[in-house]
Amino acid sequence: MTEENQAENQGDSVAEPKRKSRTALTEKWGSKVIDHGYCMIPSMLLRAQQRLHLGPSQLAVLLQIIDHWWDAHRKPYPSKQELASRLGISERQVQRYITDLEREGLLKREERYGDHGGRLTNMYDLQGLVERLGAIEPDFRQVREEGRKKKKQAASPGWRPKKKPKTESVAPD
Repeated sequence: MTEENQAENQGDSVAEPKRKSRTALTEKWGSKVIDHGYCMIPSMLLRAQQRLHLGPSQLAVLLQIIDHWWDAHRKPYPSKQELASRLGISERQVQRYITDLEREGLLKREERYGDHGGRLTNMYDLQGLVERLGAIEPDFRQVREEGRKKKKQAASPGWRPKKKPKTESVAPD
């Protein structure tokens, strides 16, 4: 390894996980697909869809907004027209689903104005979603840990599943 590469690697400790992640994605999806970009979504969002009161359409709109959230410190601001076009629905439907998401406290619309004073596309603050997922995470962790314990118990020698006690049914007189 050259000194140049060593210096590059030492100063770039954050880039290594990104490379591994991109490599894994490329292995799954192929480089031609990944070259068009990718969006990281927490699995918990998908697993908690019902708990967050997200119908399929609300989730689809939310995922499209998240796809525009490239930097943690910069809120996404896709247009309703772009969201509608991507999803094959009307802008009015997009607006309704965004209102649903706002009512659930998962996002907050913020108006944006240009230097000329004219309106731009709304920005979407997703902090409500982040906080809600953070609040329910302990429940998901507990279930995962219980599952691990059960797997470990099942792997131990001599383990047998507990038999459920039989309940006797009494025929009515």
